[in-house]
Amino acid sequence: MTDRELLRHIERSPGQKAGYKQLVREFSLGGGRERRLLLEHLARLTAAGHLTKVDKEQWAIAKAAAARDNLIAGRLDLHRDGFGFVRPNEGQKVSGEDIFIPPPEIHGAMQGDQVLVELAPARNDGRGDNRKLGRVVRVLTRRNATVVGVFHYATSERAPGNYIRPFDDRMGHPVFIPFDAELPEAAATPHRVLGKEAVAARAYDPDNLEGLVMDVEITHWPTPHTPARGVIREILGYEDDFGVDVEMVIRKHHLPHAFPDNVLEEARAVAHLDAETVAARRDFRALPIVTIDGETARDFDDAVLVELDEETGHWRLQVHIADVAEYVRPDTALDLEARLRGNSVYFPDRAIPMLPQELSTDICSLRPDEDRLVLSCLMNIDPSGNVVDYEVTEGVIRSARRMTYTQVHKILDGDEAVRAEFAPLVPAFERMKQLAEILHHKRDRRGSIDFDLPEPIIEFDEFGAMKSVTRSERNWAHRLIEEFMLSANESVASWIENLSVPSLYRIHEKPEAKRVVEFEEVAASFGYSLGVGNLPVKTFHTRGERRDRHRNGRSDGRSSDRNARGHEVAGDIAITPKMYQKLTAKISGKPEERIVAYLMLRSLKQAKYSERNEGHFALAAPCYTHFTSPIRRYPDLIIHRIVKALLGAGVEGHGVLSPGEPHAKQAKPHKEPALRISAVPKAPAYEVISETDLQLIAGESSANERRAADAERELVEWKKLKFMRDRVGEDFHAMILSATKYGLFVELDDLFVEGLVPIQSLGALDNDYYTWRENTREIIGERWGRKFRIGQRVRVILERIDAQQKRLQFGILLEEEEQAQQSAKGRKGKAKKSATAEAEPSAKKAARKGLGKATNRNPKKGRRKGPVPDFAINVAGPNAKKKSPGTKRTSKPSRASRRSMQQEAAQSIPYPRKKKSKKKK
Repeated sequence: MTDRELLRHIERSPGQKAGYKQLVREFSLGGGRERRLLLEHLARLTAAGHLTKVDKEQWAIAKAAAARDNLIAGRLDLHRDGFGFVRPNEGQKVSGEDIFIPPPEIHGAMQGDQVLVELAPARNDGRGDNRKLGRVVRVLTRRNATVVGVFHYATSERAPGNYIRPFDDRMGHPVFIPFDAELPEAAATPHRVLGKEAVAARAYDPDNLEGLVMDVEITHWPTPHTPARGVIREILGYEDDFGVDVEMVIRKHHLPHAFPDNVLEEARAVAHLDAETVAARRDFRALPIVTIDGETARDFDDAVLVELDEETGHWRLQVHIADVAEYVRPDTALDLEARLRGNSVYFPDRAIPMLPQELSTDICSLRPDEDRLVLSCLMNIDPSGNVVDYEVTEGVIRSARRMTYTQVHKILDGDEAVRAEFAPLVPAFERMKQLAEILHHKRDRRGSIDFDLPEPIIEFDEFGAMKSVTRSERNWAHRLIEEFMLSANESVASWIENLSVPSLYRIHEKPEAKRVVEFEEVAASFGYSLGVGNLPVKTFHTRGERRDRHRNGRSDGRSSDRNARGHEVAGDIAITPKMYQKLTAKISGKPEERIVAYLMLRSLKQAKYSERNEGHFALAAPCYTHFTSPIRRYPDLIIHRIVKALLGAGVEGHGVLSPGEPHAKQAKPHKEPALRISAVPKAPAYEVISETDLQLIAGESSANERRAADAERELVEWKKLKFMRDRVGEDFHAMILSATKYGLFVELDDLFVEGLVPIQSLGALDNDYYTWRENTREIIGERWGRKFRIGQRVRVILERIDAQQKRLQFGILLEEEEQAQQSAKGRKGKAKKSATAEAEPSAKKAARKGLGKATNRNPKKGRRKGPVPDFAINVAGPNAKKKSPGTKRTSKPSRASRRSMQQEAAQSIPYPRKKKSKKKK
């Protein structure tokens, strides 16, 4: 039974739904293994959005379920304040539009759960708030089988038990543990890497568990009236112990981190080299092929060789990739575990591999001076960088040397000592750099976007403690490997597509028009532009709104409701990768390069896997896939299986890159791809993996990739917080990354650390009131006009560390000149005020107090304002000094200004005082 057969069977069932027992009976399933496979099929189809779980043991076709009772299935994402959003699964009628769930309508659902939502009636109150609302009807699939958090004792005997406070702040409610619950045994496991403190904590005192980090399995799910309950499965240690932070992040994101025994046994059984297989393959062992990886890498999955034909000027590029598919066969325990993990996860001080070490660092790793099986892509490249032809074949290599990026960079940089050490290989690396430059220029000509944004690297001392946070360096040693891998990926993708074989592709869709226009507005403040026009907007009215307008309309047929503005939908916009590329070249080397490049990256969509080839926007490539990292990515392993199956079926491995215009020039890349051989609708000549299975694998792999990226990012940010804990009170130079209604998000120049400057704290600078202007994306002072905007350089002080929100809080510091000017102005103002008070005659003093005839001032004249301070002149504008003291405000005063004006007016009105009655003694 396949996923496709199961879907067709449910579609033919009454109401397009079926129950678990019904399916077991109709498919005549036997023991536990067959029924377990059925549940796996159902879970996979539900996660992909093809099925919807409508009851405890009943599933329905997603479209049929959504059509009834206005029900939508999707994933729930909660906020720490209690509300949430449901992102509909693919194939739903409101796909792409998040549904807002108010706190009272969560109904016991937890973060990440698959839920069934009932949409509320659409509303249009005339203010443009057309947000979709809904309520959770039923939880379809629970995501959090376990929850990691900090243990606390109950504060009352009437409480349902002790509890843990979840590490994930989106889970706002605790998980209770019964008072009589058993504690786990303190036994170390082989997959754990912990410090001495955490190992000591595992020998816990059962009478003192306060503050320990625990992993709890939920036994009773929460309801609207009862909290969640669970049992303790593992005690990790205290939060600040070395190594515990990694374990907490692993369990929070539910990363599989321990290989089952059957997977390890299978890995040991297949981890050997078969002599017959080696003899049947193309032999590359006599060639000086090398691997180039990082210093700490242990899994070497790619090796390269570059040769130059002096007569023709053509380059011969060989890219050899570890043949993981030879050892990980479909539907085995190894395959199921690799698919569950999706990819390897790399933390600063450890890694969680996709495959056991017997494969990832041994038989599949291209270690030097050892025979290894590979899948090879041999490319013939002309002097302009165009791939004339290529060949995909199975082979065997023996790596000549294991090189690092640092060593290759020193060789290319002219380091005499390193060049002497690797003298026989120096000409080969110089040829590699020449070819990499040619390939880079070719991609540049077609419009490929190359963002060179640095990434943080956390350095540790010899004791494992965090020492510093630095920026990663990207040199030509990294670039040449990237260029070679890109060429191999494009060639393999083109070969498979030209054969019309269902496959996986790495796609990058065209950016949304709204995001592009938002970026244009911010970039304009720096003097840059992509060169696109205004955002086209279409307005439409629903049938109900048109009926209401007609009912409330006047005799002349025009509506009397001015608020009925309709629904606005953004139209398409002409945007190409070449526009991004030109802007990237303009900002190169400028002070604002990092912030503008960061904003450009945010305007683009996230790349993902798909069974449909829709091109790669950022690479300006009409066809792209992932082929070069099968040890650490499951989609690459799928591509290897397709390649091996085609070669095994006798398909010729030679080919040319598919013709067609770059992805950016396609009018409608998602619906009408450029004309290529594979674009002609016809039945596939070969089908190694069905399109339905490929769709499921693509969705799972994309989700696993995002999960791993979130876990890696969160751990790095957490370690930054720990590193900055001892630096509270220090000042730093920083740059403003964004300005929001909450305040300023800044990044420190030297430490690659980000934090927030709350908007409430800005008033301490100059006793001003600051507000956020949404139209200009600035924070501006109401009195002096001081502005804070994206890209501005500031000096900040670390005030505190918000442990609850895991965020650094900074405060803005004035520069020394501004501080001196502000203090001088303050002293001058005080001195002038005291001198005036001494010289004033008593009549004027009386007049100022409101006594005598001196009170007859002209009430229409406003009070004179003092001069604009020097520190605010630059940000207030060149006309700040010329402003007349009595000039009326043309703009609408803020709420704070109106309040102060009302208070002043109230004080000036001479209300009669009430006479006090004297009591008789």
